[in-house]
Amino acid sequence: MLSKLVSSFVGHLKPDRVTERSTTTLALPPPELEGGEPLMRSLSRRRSGRTFQKTPLAPQLLSNLLWAAFGMNRPETGDRTAPSALNAQEIDVYAALAGGLYVYAAKSHSLRLVAEVDARRVTGYQDFVDEAPLDLIYVWDRAHTPIGAGDHHAIYAAVSVGAITQNVYLYCASAGLSTVARAFFDHQALASALRLGKNEEVLLTQTVGYPG
Repeated sequence: MLSKLVSSFVGHLKPDRVTERSTTTLALPPPELEGGEPLMRSLSRRRSGRTFQKTPLAPQLLSNLLWAAFGMNRPETGDRTAPSALNAQEIDVYAALAGGLYVYAAKSHSLRLVAEVDARRVTGYQDFVDEAPLDLIYVWDRAHTPIGAGDHHAIYAAVSVGAITQNVYLYCASAGLSTVARAFFDHQALASALRLGKNEEVLLTQTVGYPG
């Protein structure tokens, strides 16, 4: 943690290179919409964990997780598993994996390559983020802010991110995964790794993996 804090202070906190060429698009298997633990049991098991195995998530688990987070549960209207004010859908979900940095495309239920880097270490100052298999990054795109939101646009975005984060917590509780939401990271370094525009801002990150 100390070395990353120092690197951040001098502006040198950067992603790592990937060891193999990244896939431009990662197709995900269809999400499993049946099964899992009952809701009340998942709520009773919901907690933050900070120890993770290095093992990559199985493709089906990754698919289910991303769909639960902010997937399209009503394809006919494009509506999602988490609410957003006036259905603005102003939050983008990025996935930092060992093989690359991706953004989740809900309509095609796939991951699209953003940068061929391992950005996990930039998603937080904590040491465990470097080797956990997945770090989710929640980005607010102001270009999608609802018209008429006024001074409440930041509140609306925060509420949406909170709902997405809780979806991930509940899925992890049901699937036996460990997760923790985090706000302790270098905003500028992470925005640079994500190649964000002037209307975009990282609000929160969340680590996911098999329990250590």
